[in-house]
Amino acid sequence: MAKGLIHLYWGDGKGKTTAAMGVAMRALAAGKKVVIVQFLKGQESGEITLLSQLGAKIYRGKAGHKFVFQMTEEEKAETRKVQEENLLAALQEPADLLILDEACAAVQLKMVDEALLKKTVCQKPEEQELILTGRNPADWMMEAADYSTEMHCWRHPYEKGIGARKGVEF
Repeated sequence: MAKGLIHLYWGDGKGKTTAAMGVAMRALAAGKKVVIVQFLKGQESGEITLLSQLGAKIYRGKAGHKFVFQMTEEEKAETRKVQEENLLAALQEPADLLILDEACAAVQLKMVDEALLKKTVCQKPEEQELILTGRNPADWMMEAADYSTEMHCWRHPYEKGIGARKGVEF
């Protein structure tokens, strides 16, 4: 088996999750087992339904629909619990490709045990491909990455009052 590498898609621009899900599609088309953990995301997103139908195992959800900065301490504790349960469950699944979507934010906002996440990344199976996404990666994520792709926002329709559109942004 070929050595699996670590991808990091990060920055303030659009496309981090989109890039990761594109790799998931490619892996599924090649007959590979794909496991996805989406941290801090609860609402449905178009690609998740399709990836699940194609055989990807997906773990996602949080306590309620609020952003972390809007949560009470109780909601934050429940969200941390859900995030860690999802990660632990995902680690029980065989995966040729493991995607940890919004892992950077989960660490930054203390919504997942950073030591567990770091162990997951730095001690991954040798042949496993692993993808991390998020805005501001921890230093250890930058050091671990074999691929590091920064998405930078130069312009966004939101600045013109155009909201997220189904089938494009979600």
